Amino acid sequence: MFIAAAIVSVLLALALLASAAGKLGKNPQQVENMTKLNFPVDKIWLLAVAEIAGAIGLVAGLFWWPVGVAAAIGVVAYFVGAVIVHLRADDKAITPAGVLMIVAAAAAVLAPLAA
Repeated sequence: MFIAAAIVSVLLALALLASAAGKLGKNPQQVENMTKLNFPVDKIWLLAVAEIAGAIGLVAGLFWWPVGVAAAIGVVAYFVGAVIVHLRADDKAITPAGVLMIVAAAAAVLAPLAA
C-alpha cells in the first residue's frame, strides 16, 4: 500500500506545485480564470501558499502518515471550496477541481493504510 500512497501523494503534490507556480508567476490563463470567478487577483498568492503547504504536507506524510492525512484533508477542503466558487460564478468548468478533490480524498485514505 505504501507504493500506492506514494504515487498518489507525489503526483498530487506535483500538480499542486505546478498550479502554485502558475499563480505566483501570474499565468495569464489563471489570472483570467480568477477574474471570471470574481476572485481578487491581488489575493491569488494566498491560494498558491495553500497549494504549496498541501504539497509539502503530502510529501511529509510519506514519512509520518498523520501529517499526510491532515494535508490531504486540507487539500480536499481547498478543492471543495474551488468547486463551490466555480458553481457560484456559474462556471461549469469544475472537472479539474473535482478530480483533484477525489485524488486528495484517495491520498487521505491511503496514507494510514501505508503505515
